Amino acid sequence: MLAIDNTIIIQGLLACSGLGIIAGSLFAGKISQNYIETGLIPIGASGMVVTLFLLPQLSSTPLLAVDILAFGFFGGLFIIPLNSLIQFHARAQQLGIVLAGNNWIQNVVMLTFLAITVVFSLAGTHSAVLLHLLTIVTLAGALYTVRKLPQSLIRYVFATVFSSQYRINVQGFDHIPSQGAVLMLGNHISWLDWAMVQIASPRPVRFVMANSYYQRWYLTWFLDLFGVIPISNASSKGALEAVNTYLKQGEVVCLFPEGSISRNGQLGEFKKGFEHCVKEVDGIILPFYLRGLWGSRFSRSSSHLKSLTHTRSRRDVIVAFGKPLAIESEASTVKSAVFDLSIDTWQSYTNALPPLAQAWINRVKQSGSADCLTDIQGNTTLSRRKALTVALLFARRIKEQSPEQNIGLLLPASSAGLLANMGAFISGKTVVNLNFTANIASMLSVINKAEIKIIYTSRRFIKKLTQKGIELDSLFEQASPVYLEDIQDSLGKPEQILTLLATSLLSTRLLLAVYGKQTDIHQPAAILFSSGTEGEPKGIVLSHQNIMGNIKQVSDVLDTLDDDVMVASLPLFHAFGLTVTGLLPLIEGIPVICHPDPTDVLKIAKGISQYQATIFCGTSTFLRLFTKNRRIHPLMLDSLRIIVAGAERLNPEIRDSFSLKFGKSIYEGYGTTETTPVATVNIPDRISTDDWSIQTGSKQGTVGLPLPGSSVRIVDPETMNNLAVDEDGLILIGGTQVMQGYLNDPDKTTEAIAEIDNLRWYKTGDKGHIDEDGFLVIVDRYSRFAKIGGEMISLGAVEASISPTLPEDIEILVTSLPDEKKGEKVVLLYAGNIDGEELKACITNSGLNALMMPNLLVEVDAIPKLGSGKSDFKKAKEIISEHIN
Repeated sequence: MLAIDNTIIIQGLLACSGLGIIAGSLFAGKISQNYIETGLIPIGASGMVVTLFLLPQLSSTPLLAVDILAFGFFGGLFIIPLNSLIQFHARAQQLGIVLAGNNWIQNVVMLTFLAITVVFSLAGTHSAVLLHLLTIVTLAGALYTVRKLPQSLIRYVFATVFSSQYRINVQGFDHIPSQGAVLMLGNHISWLDWAMVQIASPRPVRFVMANSYYQRWYLTWFLDLFGVIPISNASSKGALEAVNTYLKQGEVVCLFPEGSISRNGQLGEFKKGFEHCVKEVDGIILPFYLRGLWGSRFSRSSSHLKSLTHTRSRRDVIVAFGKPLAIESEASTVKSAVFDLSIDTWQSYTNALPPLAQAWINRVKQSGSADCLTDIQGNTTLSRRKALTVALLFARRIKEQSPEQNIGLLLPASSAGLLANMGAFISGKTVVNLNFTANIASMLSVINKAEIKIIYTSRRFIKKLTQKGIELDSLFEQASPVYLEDIQDSLGKPEQILTLLATSLLSTRLLLAVYGKQTDIHQPAAILFSSGTEGEPKGIVLSHQNIMGNIKQVSDVLDTLDDDVMVASLPLFHAFGLTVTGLLPLIEGIPVICHPDPTDVLKIAKGISQYQATIFCGTSTFLRLFTKNRRIHPLMLDSLRIIVAGAERLNPEIRDSFSLKFGKSIYEGYGTTETTPVATVNIPDRISTDDWSIQTGSKQGTVGLPLPGSSVRIVDPETMNNLAVDEDGLILIGGTQVMQGYLNDPDKTTEAIAEIDNLRWYKTGDKGHIDEDGFLVIVDRYSRFAKIGGEMISLGAVEASISPTLPEDIEILVTSLPDEKKGEKVVLLYAGNIDGEELKACITNSGLNALMMPNLLVEVDAIPKLGSGKSDFKKAKEIISEHIN
């Protein structure tokens, strides 16, 4: 030791201790930013032992200062999480008393050691003896903390190793009770799930693990440190009894009710075994959701998805804990809570995603020479870099010609159509893809509502529309057309070459600055309009976050492969065509083959065969055309690995005939334009070769499970209270893909969006239920809509249009029936003195568009009524069935 009597040096050395405590406290606070890192406690205690042991050995003032600084640093590591634990475990009503008691004990200990120091000084004992004694006391304390917190120490070591690759964020930390029995239940997506849950929890957690892994000799000793409970099919009873025992002792037990790691990214079936291990337990169930590990090297996702989600920076992992549930909660209730938790985690994830243009440019830069877009008609293929070049040049022209925010696009599902949309995104614009199948009045309404000044289109496409009898002169009187052919002619070779070089030499940020504009993830990306069957079309505003979120959700469950090729034939004015078959393959780097006419199934089939397409999305109506066309041989569709039907209900006869002809299953999905559009989907079942267990991904008669980051609730339409499993009610959809709202119509937005538990839920107007495994079943429609050829037709609007043209004594009722060709058809019942020809003339004069025209007229003596005086729709359908038979 140094014989120093200079008070300045002595005070400086004491100040080093204080500075060390400050530094250690700041470091501990940073490490424990999102959770309490209890692993710092034994590390801090061990560090203090080492620095105290070295203190008497040092003879240099600078070394002494460093040692004292280090002592203070480890003291900060020790005290911050320890005080946090004390506050965490204290009951809310006793927190003040506990903190006061803690301070009192600290002061008593300090005074005791001060008294011991005085006694040693008076006795003439050398200070080194006192320091050695203090080291022994600290060592005893360090050994005690290691003994009490072995899991925390090992967990911290693992967390430090993982920290270079994973950034952990804990949501709902306050929902973890400080004491008492806790049964944690949540999703299982990777081999690291247990570590993430333990890192997030300030309390030690016992995990239930498959016995086949527990029995591996190199893991058993390590798992025993964490109190793992092995379970197998043969010994499940004993394991569940052990869980019950530990819960009765007030411990925390984590169980993954799916029973195995997910093979498709979705929540699997929740086994009900946990319901039998909570008997006579006084505690709670704590639902949790893990996001960020699907697509990692520790998940069972495809190698292609792993490459898509690979990042040079740290992977963000979110561990979300929900509100505690009653200990006797059933599996279906817990699973619903886990689905709801996924919404917040995905909202956080999508907040950090890049906008569409930036995401696509980043993907192009990963492999610019890879195939991007192919037009089946022209048999031409663009690489990613060439496609980006075209989009950048188009973006520059939009930037020059369209100062307004919203721009109109009148283009089919082609490479030109997709690149025009992407060019608009690069220029920071909001796209409005016009529905060229709608009547001219609807299109004019869209132009006025969206304040569109310019429509980007193609002369070749306009010519085809004109040949089909669609006149657009009045449309172009309201908004000026700009033709892609003219833009192409204006591009000189030097500009094209320089832009092509720029795609390789300039960063994403610079490309957007030179050719377009930086946009925010929350900015509107697209406005999609309804068909206007209820009157004026409604504009559904979808943000970059909505679309990017739905792309990532769908990509997760598609679990794309390296050789996947997607077909894009659905129109871009439809959310299914824009988001899923249009933008998704561009953003996710999947080659896409395009065809502008979804009814030209023979050419599409040839394209599928020629380019070995693997993913095809369509509607029930369009899929029916494949089964009816005799020129389409089953071998033409042989390369398809997944076929998804959406936009309208899948006709079981079409599903069966398609399977019979092509040997391919059709997987039905569900969504709305307001949900960007996909909310739920059936996907292929997966099998585990480890234990030959099946993860069910589809059920006939359902529209599948909610996508990751999405949830479905069934509520009473009047009270908005949740309904039980298998009970029919109003379908609500929540998730990051729920629209921003209706364009310039806050009242309709308020009617359509419900705020429940601080989450936004879209009221679909559809009636259905959720089965015990979480699959959604559509039963009926509350608001009397018929889905015809993928378009929603309001039966009330049909009645409202026809009634004014009829004599006063004529009463009508409009309903619908299943139709083999278009999904459903409109049927009109009428009562009164009018003949069929006169009625048809009135209907013709009503101005209804072709989709809304009744296909069948049925005369009745009187319109069926309920006792309340309302029309009896059930009875009306019975009458129609009898009439047909």
